[in-house]
Amino acid sequence: MSIYITGSLAYDRIMNFSGKFEDCILPNHIHNLNVSFFIDRLEEKPGGNAGNIAHTLKLLGENSLIIASVGRDFDRYKELLEKRGLSLEGIQRIDDELTAAAYIITDSVGNQITGFHAAAMLSQSSYAFPALNPEEDIAAVCPSNPLDMKNHVRLYRERGIRYIYDPAQQLPIIPAAELLECVQGAYLLVGNDYEIGLIMKITGCDKGELAAMTARGLVTTLGEHGSLVTEKDAEETAVPAVPVTAVADPTGAGDAYRAGLIKGLLLGRSLPECARLGATCAAYCVECRGTQEHDFGMDDFLRRHAAAFGERY
Repeated sequence: MSIYITGSLAYDRIMNFSGKFEDCILPNHIHNLNVSFFIDRLEEKPGGNAGNIAHTLKLLGENSLIIASVGRDFDRYKELLEKRGLSLEGIQRIDDELTAAAYIITDSVGNQITGFHAAAMLSQSSYAFPALNPEEDIAAVCPSNPLDMKNHVRLYRERGIRYIYDPAQQLPIIPAAELLECVQGAYLLVGNDYEIGLIMKITGCDKGELAAMTARGLVTTLGEHGSLVTEKDAEETAVPAVPVTAVADPTGAGDAYRAGLIKGLLLGRSLPECARLGATCAAYCVECRGTQEHDFGMDDFLRRHAAAFGERY
């Protein structure tokens, strides 16, 4: 059994702004925006959606194969992946580029503004997928090189591989016809409430119609308000967020959630159960600064999950 994650590996430069963005922006001047935020803290952390998901899956006892392109400055990230026992097989290095980087500013109430430099991620993957197994494998197609996202979806569909489609930040550049093609036949469609709303706007389909195009349905994440599970021919299910001891940094919580979701699918659980596993994973991430700084053992995870949802595994 293999878990394939098409996505990004990046360095996150995480910055904190002690004020509120809304206090610095004049709505009637939004067409002529010129604003500066005084940053009182900056940290560099390993990130990127593929790396983040793989990290939490590893904590859940699952090895995954990251499919991504990186640059000449990847060595320190590589050492971290090797230390965690994660495969480098699907990662290609582009020596005349830098590794992708995200510049994330978070204000005092958790709002975020992000600038993303794709760099090496713009290079199409050359990974050949030598051992696809439609009986056992599962894949996630996350924001990455647009050609990889399109081609990997087509490959997975042709080879009968279950895939989660999670276009997220790449939605503005994906044509409507391509977006519909990628949703149709997906095992699961995932996005936050803004992203799912954008998908509905681009395609002209409502949630029920989108869910009907997939094998299982769609999941909408709502941050601190939990998530919604829209299954085919079923009532929508609300899943609450797991209480946290403190909100240190919301960055990466969605990726941790996706790891829990994948773990639940591997266990053959219902979609609401999968979403609840995702919610527990997200809570650990929110309590740490950085997208891959959280850690837990399975005993602790299962106790926390049982306390939140009354479910035992």
